[in-house]
Amino acid sequence: MSTVYLEELSAVGAVRFPDIPIYQGFGAPSRLEADLRDCEVTYGAVPKDLNGILYRCGPDRQYPPLLGDDIFIDGEGMVVMFKFENGHVDYKSRYVRTERFKLQEKHRRGLFGRYRNRYTHDPVVKGCNPGTANTNVVWHAGRLLALKEDDMPYELNPYTLETVGRYDYNGSVKSVWMSAHPHLDQTTNELLTFAYQAKGDGTTDVAYFVIGPDGKLKHEVWFNAPWPGMVHDFAISDQYVIFPFFPLLTDVEKMKKGGPFYTWHRDKETVVAVVPRYGTSDQVRFFRGPTSFAGHMMNGSTNGSKVSLDVCLSQGSSFFFFPNHDGTPPDPSTALPHLTRLTFDLAGNTEDYKTEQLYDWMCEMPRADDRYYGNGTYRKGYVICRDPNTPGAGNIGFGAVGEFDHKTGSATLWNPGPDSGVQEPLFAPRKPNSPEGDGYLLALVNRMAENRSDLAILDAQNLDAGPVAIVKLPHRVRMTFHGMWVSQEALESGRYSVARAG
Repeated sequence: MSTVYLEELSAVGAVRFPDIPIYQGFGAPSRLEADLRDCEVTYGAVPKDLNGILYRCGPDRQYPPLLGDDIFIDGEGMVVMFKFENGHVDYKSRYVRTERFKLQEKHRRGLFGRYRNRYTHDPVVKGCNPGTANTNVVWHAGRLLALKEDDMPYELNPYTLETVGRYDYNGSVKSVWMSAHPHLDQTTNELLTFAYQAKGDGTTDVAYFVIGPDGKLKHEVWFNAPWPGMVHDFAISDQYVIFPFFPLLTDVEKMKKGGPFYTWHRDKETVVAVVPRYGTSDQVRFFRGPTSFAGHMMNGSTNGSKVSLDVCLSQGSSFFFFPNHDGTPPDPSTALPHLTRLTFDLAGNTEDYKTEQLYDWMCEMPRADDRYYGNGTYRKGYVICRDPNTPGAGNIGFGAVGEFDHKTGSATLWNPGPDSGVQEPLFAPRKPNSPEGDGYLLALVNRMAENRSDLAILDAQNLDAGPVAIVKLPHRVRMTFHGMWVSQEALESGRYSVARAG
């Protein structure tokens, strides 16, 4: 397939994307950098107390992939922003000008092969970091950073999205790359982050970093994972950080033969490391449990000697686009994620942990009220979920926005209707000191039939009442992964002013 595809490209000398499922319909590459002032509001009114910028980031192929096939998490980073000002909303999108982007721009074609497999790239890219900055956007210490876990962050101008350049904290961070899933403690203004395979492909090194409110490295801990695997996300509480190690592993020898960067090992257990927030490597506690997998964490919490992790967990299968290591077909029945609480008792003398499924709904992309990351306890969580009343609605079955109340055990949702899907919801507080959950959820809505997008503004405390406002876009915002709401106050000061109740 790839040989024929390459021959066709060579013959026509033009851009032609392969006809594969992930590039069809709503997933087709957009490649659109746009500016739209005063977006149309088709329902309700944009709250005038909502002032700041919503940032989102996702992959959008700059050129067709080198080998003709692809997985949907690959592609150049496209950052979009919605600027809210006194009831008005402006939109902007820009590619992140990474080293990879600029090299392909120069050669006017795709130069990179299989996802994260440097042995399949065009020889012309030798020495180029293939990071795409396509996973997340974070505002901290006066810098806007676009992130991907196989590169250092890229700094962007927060108002124009112009790429400033790669940012390595002035050389103080010694890992070869950094995570795309840092967590910001808005009370201390610390950014807690990490790197896995921190010394390069296939290594077991894990580096945990605390970046202070001044943007300087404040604390670090290095330790070894049980295997060279993927650690896409982690969680924080007020006293600990929690690293889950699921058996999605890297085999460099397989990569050298053109194989995938990750393969799933369903015969291995799950290992979780609990690390004191300002601790040392000899204080790391490891816990072990049955085979499971999760991509994203909702939050961590502490209750005396017990540390908990709330995570969208599946029992025995990983991301569908990474194969089983033994060549057996995947089992979809083991890949259904539900919000689950893992509890680790630090006062006990066992490596076991307790597992409790919290809700029946299938869900993913969990979030919390951002002010409550790093809190000892928290109450509210938000997800994309499958509407139990309309199974299979929306894209990949997650067609609704859901809200969980861990105190009452209740769950509410908003479904945007037929032929629609939703992207990760982000929380925006009504005021910096509003109670937990008092604010808005901002969610991009995929209008499949119309091949375009809306931005829904929802009252986080009254989700099932429907949107407060809908902002219409005349074009499609291809699937974004993660992002952040940044208030105007935080943009201007570079800091967050949060005093949490409880």
